[in-house]
Amino acid sequence: MKPIQIEQFKKMKNEVTRFMMMYQFALNELETKIEILKEEFQFLHDYNPIEHTKSRVKSLESIMRKISRKGVPFVLEDIKGHIKDIAGLRITCSFITDIYHIRDMLTNQFGLRVNEEKDYIGNPKPNGYRSLHLLVEVPVFMSDGQESVCVEIQIRTIAMDFWASLEHKIFYKYNQSVPASLLQELKEASDSANRLDLQMERLHREISVIKETQGDDSVEELTQLLMGSQSFKLPSALLELGREGN
Repeated sequence: MKPIQIEQFKKMKNEVTRFMMMYQFALNELETKIEILKEEFQFLHDYNPIEHTKSRVKSLESIMRKISRKGVPFVLEDIKGHIKDIAGLRITCSFITDIYHIRDMLTNQFGLRVNEEKDYIGNPKPNGYRSLHLLVEVPVFMSDGQESVCVEIQIRTIAMDFWASLEHKIFYKYNQSVPASLLQELKEASDSANRLDLQMERLHREISVIKETQGDDSVEELTQLLMGSQSFKLPSALLELGREGN
């Protein structure tokens, strides 16, 4: 390999490395903001709407496959402009209202610019998928200047996340060719999960009202009674597939 080719290779490697680092730094910035919210709620409000978070940056191999499918040239600026889910953050909440509360805090208190919002909770996908998707711009400060990096944020309840995880396992098991009967059961399971979310939301509101009027002891007793009376069952075929996927 000629010296000029070696230098070109080093330059390309450095540019790609910097490109990938930008997305990791953007996630680090967002996760710091989320930790601030969690600690504030826990210590000041005695309630944390965020159950857990999960983040990832697509591998270079995955990015290459996607730009190949979409016909995007291997030019970093083109990739940045066309591939919006290189960095992803998933936030799991207890209740549906928490989802929109967290969205508002991220955009209002932390000043994140939202480029796109897709509400699959108010408008679920035909297969039953529910979640709130945001494409946000995160400012990242590199040694040679500031970059604006796009991150996809998914916010969903525990029930929505459980359903989405099970659906993913099933599609992986059947290599995308899922029998129609299972697709129907998946849709029914999604409807059941949504009913559970709505029911738990109602109970949460009722408990909040009681807490304001009767004190914490009465609330604890009522919570145990109500939670003990709730049941949420997935069809047995789906549960079995979920076990196999673990």
